[in-house]
Amino acid sequence: MSQLNETSLDTLCAALCYALDIAPPQQAAPANEALCRFVDEAFGAEKCDRIFMFNPDAIGQWVAEKYPNFLREVTQRTQLQLPLRSVMPSVTPVCFGTMYTGAQPSVHGIQAYAKPVITIDTIFDALLRAGKKCAIIAYGTSSMSKIFLERDMDYYHFKNIEEVNACAARLILEDKYDFIACYNGNYDGIMHYNGPESTAALGELRMNSHFFGILYELIRTHWKDHRTLLGFAMDHGSHDIDEIRKGKHYLGHHATDMPEDLNICHHYAALGGKQEETL
Repeated sequence: MSQLNETSLDTLCAALCYALDIAPPQQAAPANEALCRFVDEAFGAEKCDRIFMFNPDAIGQWVAEKYPNFLREVTQRTQLQLPLRSVMPSVTPVCFGTMYTGAQPSVHGIQAYAKPVITIDTIFDALLRAGKKCAIIAYGTSSMSKIFLERDMDYYHFKNIEEVNACAARLILEDKYDFIACYNGNYDGIMHYNGPESTAALGELRMNSHFFGILYELIRTHWKDHRTLLGFAMDHGSHDIDEIRKGKHYLGHHATDMPEDLNICHHYAALGGKQEETL
């Protein structure tokens, strides 16, 4: 992998708003044409009325392509693969800031590994203006648990990933949110100390895929009355290193402008629309 993907991550936010037929955040880049086209083909003029964004951390496109069997629950259940180029520096708060504002880091304000609350317009503000009910599910000190706070929406914060995933399943069963973002940082956490291709990291990748399959089946069964866009949407990739920093041995990292860190590929499924009927 030597070339960077052409389409920027900043195009995603407006496309998600297009899918729900709401106005995008004020400073969002133009909507991703491929995702908008997929939404039109899947749902027609009605668009969708639900979005569930499953947000795993640090899964680069190169890893997904090299180890396709570890993501088979994702690829077997989704109809759109959406290659994207993440933003610099390719670290979690910067990239999720762009994902959910549609703005470049210089605009949304996070330009380093820091976790301030974003004050510009976000997808969550756009959803709230449109009368939509939204929630973020995260854990620990993760970026997703911090950078979108101070909005009149629901935040579910836990100590570990098991509680996050249990909450995600419960919220699907409760059937009350129009937009849910669920963060899983397990692959990223293991990758840093063991390497992106280590047995331990690939095991976490497999777990992400397995849980996505569970989410898909829960939505398919319990949101039958809704038209849902389900996304497997990471923030950035990662690469191998061998460094001692602050007394710790790291075998994986990100934050650079190399394709391994910037090239990602989201996966999207349409449930309850015309697209699903053709599967």
